[in-house]
Amino acid sequence: MSDALLARARELDAADPLAQYRESFELPEGVTYLDGNSLGALPKATRERLMHVVGQEWGSDLIRSWNPTDAGGDWISLPQRVGAKIAPLIGAQANEVIACDSVSVNLTKLIGAALDMRPGRKIVVSEPGNFPTDLYMIQGLDSAEQRLANRDAMLDALDEDVALLLLTHVHYKTGAMYDMAALTKAAHDVGALVLWDLSHSGGAVPVDLNACGADFAVGCGYKYLNGGPGAPAYAYVASKHHDAFRQPITGWMGHKAPFAFSDTYEPADGVSRMLAGTPPILAMAALDCGVELMTEIGMERLVAKSRALSEFFRTAMAEHCPQMRCVSPSDPAKRGSQLSFYHEEAYALCQALIARGVIGDFRAPDVLRFGFAPAYVSFADAARAVTELADILETVSWDKPEFKQRAAVT
Repeated sequence: MSDALLARARELDAADPLAQYRESFELPEGVTYLDGNSLGALPKATRERLMHVVGQEWGSDLIRSWNPTDAGGDWISLPQRVGAKIAPLIGAQANEVIACDSVSVNLTKLIGAALDMRPGRKIVVSEPGNFPTDLYMIQGLDSAEQRLANRDAMLDALDEDVALLLLTHVHYKTGAMYDMAALTKAAHDVGALVLWDLSHSGGAVPVDLNACGADFAVGCGYKYLNGGPGAPAYAYVASKHHDAFRQPITGWMGHKAPFAFSDTYEPADGVSRMLAGTPPILAMAALDCGVELMTEIGMERLVAKSRALSEFFRTAMAEHCPQMRCVSPSDPAKRGSQLSFYHEEAYALCQALIARGVIGDFRAPDVLRFGFAPAYVSFADAARAVTELADILETVSWDKPEFKQRAAVT
């Protein structure tokens, strides 16, 4: 590792106000983890929480734990309680956010709700190269007609035939971030609604849904919120729409009185009508731990650390790995908490790094991506990743058959 780079990293780590939180996570010895934008690290508190839920709430209190018990319980309100904790991370009110289902399922619910609220319109505008599930969910609805527009033509794609603008706030591959306020206003100016996908934003970059006038949003629980693999997602519905929106997956948990067991569906009040099936309690409890840790740190500190980390990394890459072309915006205020680099052998480079204990990730066909989860990534981690990659490039050690064999998950 470059002596000057390491010395600078150590100085920054010594002055880092979030350094103490690194000890709140399970981080394997010898591993540099820069893939928290795909799967967040395990909070140490999660292990104890799940042991309590499994051993006491489920094991001893059994079905009684759906209601409040002396040991905790109150499972039935977990979606609302976790959603209320997520709310301040995304600029929402507590009663506007609920934790439930997956991003894909929540997208389907809210696309359907938006189309229902804009009768006579069926066009949903998005961008080519958006995260695939966002486009697939549009394509799966017979009531929707997809219209794709590149970023520089997005405003031109908005007209009075558009029911919904559906965009991912931070692009999963490049990290480029949309101007949420400007695009929300542009959509509203033509009478359309707006649905933001916050999967690569929540817990890492500034989001203020209320200030931007957003209508709907979805987000991921297992990235920067550290809820665990396959953690429940979350959904936001602006309070101004609570009486009007009707989502199409009308399961019993979204009923106004689920335990009345009525034959006729009547939606619950407010954002609770986003529920469908029974919530996954173990997963919800794990997500609760991750969210509590993020809210304790606070978005202002998370954002400041994120930008400092990514700028340190970008500058170091330009100096030590100039052959890697950065495809993320150079301005940290215009990108997410990640940096992406083009290389025709990006997959092999990623695997060579992993073999050395540096975990980033690859996105087809040719992007090497590094995520900076500010709660636990250090500047020394960033310095090590740059140094190892520089050596791999110089020695061409990526050029081995084992590094080119594609696994099922890339």
